[in-house]
Amino acid sequence: MSFVPNQFDDVSIATIRTLAADVVAKANSGHPGAPMGMAAVAHVLFSRFINANPKNSQWFNRDRFVLSNGHGCALQYVLLHLLGYKLSLDDLKAFRQIDSKTPGHPEFHHTDGIEVTTGPLGQGISAAVGLAIAQAHLGATYNKDGFDLINNFTYVFAGDGCLMEGVASEAASLAGHLQLGNLIVVYDDNHISIDGDTNVAFTEDVPKRFEAYGWDVLHVDDGDTDLKSIYEAIAKARTTPTPTLIRLRTTIGYGSKQQGTHGVHGAPLKADDIQQLKTKFGLPADKTFYVPEDTYAAYKEVGVRGAELESKWNALLESYKSQYPTEHAELTRRISGKLPENWEKNLPVYTPADAAQASRKLSEIVLSKLVPAIPDLIGGSADLTGSNLTRVKGMVDFQHPSTELGTYAGTYIRYGVREHAMGAIANGLSAYGGIVPYVSTFLNFVSYAAGAVRLSALSGHPVIWVATHDSIGLGEDGPTHQPIETGAHFRALPNCAFWRPADGNETSAAYKWALTTKSTPSILSLSRQNLPNLEGSTIDNAVKGGYVVHEVEGEALTIVSSGSEVSIALEAASKLQAEGIKTRVVSIPCWLVFDQQPQEYRLSVLRSGAPILSLEALSTTGWQKYSHEQYGIDTFGASGPYLQVYEKFGITGTNIASVGKKVVDFYKKKGGDVVSPILKAF
Repeated sequence: MSFVPNQFDDVSIATIRTLAADVVAKANSGHPGAPMGMAAVAHVLFSRFINANPKNSQWFNRDRFVLSNGHGCALQYVLLHLLGYKLSLDDLKAFRQIDSKTPGHPEFHHTDGIEVTTGPLGQGISAAVGLAIAQAHLGATYNKDGFDLINNFTYVFAGDGCLMEGVASEAASLAGHLQLGNLIVVYDDNHISIDGDTNVAFTEDVPKRFEAYGWDVLHVDDGDTDLKSIYEAIAKARTTPTPTLIRLRTTIGYGSKQQGTHGVHGAPLKADDIQQLKTKFGLPADKTFYVPEDTYAAYKEVGVRGAELESKWNALLESYKSQYPTEHAELTRRISGKLPENWEKNLPVYTPADAAQASRKLSEIVLSKLVPAIPDLIGGSADLTGSNLTRVKGMVDFQHPSTELGTYAGTYIRYGVREHAMGAIANGLSAYGGIVPYVSTFLNFVSYAAGAVRLSALSGHPVIWVATHDSIGLGEDGPTHQPIETGAHFRALPNCAFWRPADGNETSAAYKWALTTKSTPSILSLSRQNLPNLEGSTIDNAVKGGYVVHEVEGEALTIVSSGSEVSIALEAASKLQAEGIKTRVVSIPCWLVFDQQPQEYRLSVLRSGAPILSLEALSTTGWQKYSHEQYGIDTFGASGPYLQVYEKFGITGTNIASVGKKVVDFYKKKGGDVVSPILKAF
């Protein structure tokens, strides 16, 4: 392939630069510098290489594009408009305004053509590694001789800020190990960040770093105008067997009076600067949001090419169906987002006669039943496989075949000690489609990945976190490993289902809900210590997020709990009952799901008439909405055998019974009606 100039190249690049300047100026907010500096590479990439159909942004084998330096989204919005996606000129004029399709950073499911949400730097390039893994895996699983169905590339634009972030380093390291030759990152090396020249904090040799990761590194010294070199770099990157970093030297704000300075990074250009910019590039200075017909014509051709590519792919898929009907049925089912029929029948069911087991072990049992039944499940752990119990019999590692450690068709990813990248990569796996990712580490270290979890929730990626060693019950590792505030953090996160199952049925219910949802990530908080299977627990009850596990009439007290403490609450209730104090016990394994139930149901679970005491070996923060009094841990944990740690913090049946009596006595003396905390004005 060689570069062939197009008569519309110059006017198209000029249009991108001036339109980006107008978009930011109209909003009086945003970042014009990166879009102006990267206009040339954006034009070459989208006009010559990107395989996508703007009229069907969800065509499965499309190339994926990720703008990791998401603050420069005016560039992406301009391109989407010119290419003919569902983004009008009026949408560009509404940049950064309430309810517009052009928010301040790109958002998945919000704007047509956006593949992943970017904004927090480093997240985009890391999610792109997930997109690349997804293509490699699905291609290895379903492609056959003569049927190269899944062969797309993932392209990324990233800036200095992205490459400063640790999450990007984690993800790039793993991408190099996995030899993801379908991943191409264009590094906008403009030497500018918000604080000014990057030499104040970022002087490392980035190309050498990526070479050490196992990437191929290419250089383009003039990213402002050298279209031929840009083209040749991208063309070469598409042929390399490893991921490629193209180090592109650009001038931030190219064409502006402030070009090359941080002044053009995050502030609109002044009116006279925009006018001279347009004059310099041969466009009318007195017109705003001006798009020459030649530019529209050039990008219309790109759309026509994309539609033809999709049409040919659809024909290939239909031909594939006749030769490989089983694989075709499974692939199209996965693309549709549907799970196999009757997969729920594989969920284990328990009775109190079944042996007590740690919920991490119960999770392993669920996975051992579901992984063979749901090929969509792609698992992995941050170097804790033997502790998380997430790799079940029959799984093959996802590895480059040359390593002889596995294959690209493998379904278990060895993430290494890279929790944050693991979460971001899982977002990319989910965004690609056809894959249900589950990832695992200790609950305390999900906090390392909180940025990625937040984007899962914001974007609606149903990533499943298998988070073991979930409380002081892990014992000897002590305060550094014992999560106290973690539950409160993720319960407070909108659209995040934090599950803390108390036994086998609740663990099965957590998986059932997590796999059924299409738009909510789940964190399964699982114990290291054994938990008895409870009388009264069922999958159908637990999947509501909360239910009465021990019912009595005319109660003096209700204890509401979750996870490993439900059995302690039941022990306390038994002791109180022996003293004539009738006590109900409620299990709420998932606040988010319980809150989604009808108020009538929630009031039947947490009813008025008697005080409600919450119990959990975590922070008490948040339990106030379900209880009148709270018992938990509002300090850090302790190192020692777990039963002794529970004893130290008073989380035992005997002490909770004592606490319960104090609660009952207090409310008797207080007098008056005890109203359910569920009853609120709004």
